[in-house]
Amino acid sequence: MSIKYILTTLGFGLAFVSSTVNALPTIEHWSLANGARIYFVRASELPLVQISTTFDAGSARDKTGKYGTACLTNAMLDEGAGELDADEIANQLDGVGAQLGAGCGRDMASLELRSLVAARSLEPALAIFAQVLQQPSFPDDSFQRLREQSLLSLRRDAQSPAATVSKAFYESLYGNHPYAHSPRGNESGLTSLSRADVVDFHRRHYVAANLVLAIVGDVSKVEAKRIANQLIGKLPAGTPAPPLPPVDDLDKPRELGIAFPSSQAHIRVGQPGLERDDPDYFPLYVGNYILGGGGMVSRLYDEIREKRGLAYSTYSYFYPMRRKGPFTVGLQTENSQRDEALELVRSTLTRYIESGPTEEELLGAKKNITGGFPLRIDSNNDLLEYLGVIGFYKLPLTYLNDFVAQVDAVTTTQIRDAFHRRVDPKRLATVILGGQP
Repeated sequence: MSIKYILTTLGFGLAFVSSTVNALPTIEHWSLANGARIYFVRASELPLVQISTTFDAGSARDKTGKYGTACLTNAMLDEGAGELDADEIANQLDGVGAQLGAGCGRDMASLELRSLVAARSLEPALAIFAQVLQQPSFPDDSFQRLREQSLLSLRRDAQSPAATVSKAFYESLYGNHPYAHSPRGNESGLTSLSRADVVDFHRRHYVAANLVLAIVGDVSKVEAKRIANQLIGKLPAGTPAPPLPPVDDLDKPRELGIAFPSSQAHIRVGQPGLERDDPDYFPLYVGNYILGGGGMVSRLYDEIREKRGLAYSTYSYFYPMRRKGPFTVGLQTENSQRDEALELVRSTLTRYIESGPTEEELLGAKKNITGGFPLRIDSNNDLLEYLGVIGFYKLPLTYLNDFVAQVDAVTTTQIRDAFHRRVDPKRLATVILGGQP
């Protein structure tokens, strides 16, 4: 019986952590002897358990000239383990209703398991997951196939305006920093890779010192400890990945135009923003909701869409990372309107930095953010993601409990001060794709 069947039968699209809006989970934390850190929440509403392993093994760890190593390594983890090949791993997991997934970004790489908690399902699933984590075999035929798939993906991306403008925007923001290159890598980097490069990357980075394990589901703490020991207790301790270099602020505006056969101009404007544990996080988060993060109730949407009809939608966001992630404003508009739209983005941002939000705007933002917060942690999957973030970035265990109070405590003065210090409209990177540059 599959997980999907269980959820459908019970009438849930998601495995709910709690039906009580105000109930917040208790996060328990401990470490293993090899240095791996464990984060656990018991959620007994459904007979499921979800487990994620998050490693400091994202694309920022790629060697120069070997871009694409991290994410190719991550993609290969379930291609073979111990004596099992990829088909056997997939078939055995499917046979017990379990699911395995992987993901890779600039900061981190992850592997996740979702299973029913009945022993006949969970025990075989854990045994396979342990092999994948401890004994990946990296078969050469899989390496060749996945590398070719990655190269094909890059070629498809080159035909995508959204992918192309995003790639160019990161390069413009980050220059020679490891965040500049795409997690997918580039053609020269992937072409130069060998299976030995992947094996070496795994040996260096998929170690306990780089690992956060999160467990959410219908298991006791005793059972969670057993699961953790089974899965990662035998991983080598290894050495923590070295700190990433700081991200430099832009010293002057940067502008890039990219010709592209598209009737729409894709525009990205921004600069390096903030780190995940930044003390300005909440003022910038709440302030950005008013600027462009709140959809139809944001200033950018009102100025660009509602008043002038220059774009179907526009947005802004801060994406905090281990080092300064991007502050981004984005929109699409007709090529003939792009200069007008871009000038409006810049003027709206400048006015907002100068004057900040009104008290009425702040009150509305707080109500929307805090009112919607329970929906952001109402599933096991949502909670598992939060545990991974809390563990990886070493946020307080009380982060979820404190979230609403932190938002409510933000003032208009704090927002204006934070934006004034952290966003400089005279030093923005601007990338425009579409038509003639």
